[in-house]
Amino acid sequence: MKISIYIATSLDGFIARPDGDIEWLFTFNDPNDKEDYGYAEFIASTDCIVMGRKTLEKVLTFPEWPYDKPVIVISNTLKVIPEEYKGKIEIFQGTVDDLVVKLRAEKRERIYIDGGKTIQSFLAGGYVSDLTLTRIPILIGSGLSLFGSISKDIKLKHIVTKSFPSGFVQSKYEL
Repeated sequence: MKISIYIATSLDGFIARPDGDIEWLFTFNDPNDKEDYGYAEFIASTDCIVMGRKTLEKVLTFPEWPYDKPVIVISNTLKVIPEEYKGKIEIFQGTVDDLVVKLRAEKRERIYIDGGKTIQSFLAGGYVSDLTLTRIPILIGSGLSLFGSISKDIKLKHIVTKSFPSGFVQSKYEL
C-alpha cells in the first residue's frame, strides 16, 4: 500500500494562514490557466482520501464536494457527519497506526493524505511513501507549517522537479 502526499505550500512553507485561511491558494493563480499540475492523474491513482477534522471543515466551505473517492476523517471529537455528506465521509476514531492496519485490511492500494496534522502524523509513523509538493511563489509570512517540528531527520529521494509558466514549482519525492 502506498500512502501519498500531494499538497501546495507558500514559498515560505505554509499550507494556510494562522487562522486556517487558504484563499491565497485560489487567488494567486490566473483564472484562465487550465493547468491542473498533475492533480487529475494523481487523484485517479488513489482509492481513498484521509484527512483530519480541520481539513474537512475547510473542504465543507467549498462550493461543491470535490471528491469522488471515499473520505476518511481522523477525529476523536467529530461525532456526526452532516446529512448531505453521509455515504461520502467516514469518521475514524483511533490512532494513525490503527488506521493503517484498517486500510491494509481493506486492501487499499494508494491513499491520499491531506491536512497538516494528518500529514505530520503519517510522516512521524514512517508511513508516507511519496510526496508531491507544489511551491506557490508567494510569501505569506506566517501560518500553519506543512511539516511542523519533526523528531528525527526524514530522508527523501528526489524524483523530478518541474516548473510551470505560472511560477509554480512542483517536486516529487519518494521516502
